[in-house]
Amino acid sequence: MNILISGASIAGPALAYWLHRYGFTPTIVEKAPDMRDGGYAVDFRGEAHLSVLRQMGILDDVQRARTGMGAMAYVNRNGKVQARMPADLFAGDVEILRGDLARILYDATKGNTEYIFGDSITSLAEDGDGVTVTFERCEPRRFDLVIGADGLHSNVRRLAFGIEAAIRHLGVYCAIFTTVNHLGLDHTGHAFRTGGKLVAMYSARHNTEAKAVFYFGSPLLDLDRHNVARQQEILVEQFAGNGWESDRLLAAMPDASDFYFDSVGQVRMDGWSRGRVALLGDAAWSPSSLSGMGTGLAVVGAYVLAGELAAAQGDHRRAYVRYEDVLREYVAGCQKMGDGVAKLMIPQNRAVIALLNRYYALIPYLPGKGMVAKMARKTAEAIQLPDYGGAFPV
Repeated sequence: MNILISGASIAGPALAYWLHRYGFTPTIVEKAPDMRDGGYAVDFRGEAHLSVLRQMGILDDVQRARTGMGAMAYVNRNGKVQARMPADLFAGDVEILRGDLARILYDATKGNTEYIFGDSITSLAEDGDGVTVTFERCEPRRFDLVIGADGLHSNVRRLAFGIEAAIRHLGVYCAIFTTVNHLGLDHTGHAFRTGGKLVAMYSARHNTEAKAVFYFGSPLLDLDRHNVARQQEILVEQFAGNGWESDRLLAAMPDASDFYFDSVGQVRMDGWSRGRVALLGDAAWSPSSLSGMGTGLAVVGAYVLAGELAAAQGDHRRAYVRYEDVLREYVAGCQKMGDGVAKLMIPQNRAVIALLNRYYALIPYLPGKGMVAKMARKTAEAIQLPDYGGAFPV
């Protein structure tokens, strides 16, 4: 069976790995002209996540590329540390830059997966035998199945389901880009919070560079997602004169080649498939970047979707039903984590901010200091992965 996957970030290549392993023929189409670098740090927690990486044979590569981050600090406008947050709250068992993980997955699949860069799907026409797919640049082609693994604003979801409204805005916008590690941060990060805003900077790639991160609270903006100039203008409007390193990071922003800006949102859908088309990763269920669960969930989801297709001998009707049955409750738990973090991420009230800073300063001395990290681990491990070892190659 020939299966087209839209999206070459994390979920798409992870799915391609398993599909090939089970005897399917995967093809990946990616709108970007090449593998995209940059992005924030992502993490894996618990045996469910790590076991999938181990079975894929990439856990050692991920370990070698890990960020090795220590405790993160909240600072005041003068850069004085007010509180330190334990490393396991942010980094999980293994933390890695999204771009580095994407490259590892690409290297693991490029030898047996056709990659089409610089192109995008324009239409899907399904019949009893397959799906005719048209592209912006390539000639139309036929595939047995199509999988949308193309992120929060999924093109496949729009074409097959017609619903951008599936995205639930969490009241927060985020921007991130690579910059110079001018603070000399050593496997750590600093964050400065004011009313409705947070600006942070953390070291990356063994302190040779840094990531600048901006969060601000806002209702959904009428904004072209591809208008980078306007996005950067909005950040300047929000953060100019904000204090700490805000102005210096804003000044460096135009030079960044990997600038990213988007609303923080979740995708809520009653079903993740329609006919021969299915959704995976953020396209299906984005728990939001604040949950810390999106990447692990994408990798687990790819394992389950491919395994169910193999177990059903390519019968997508049976496989898609089982895929949702296995993952639905797990996804709901991960989304709940994202909801909780969004509410505390950037409070508007200064008194609440001061109270949180005092609480964070006391965390190392409190009996329940590891409670939040334990909750995150419990959520990440709340699934019993099926063993597809007996699934026959198609």
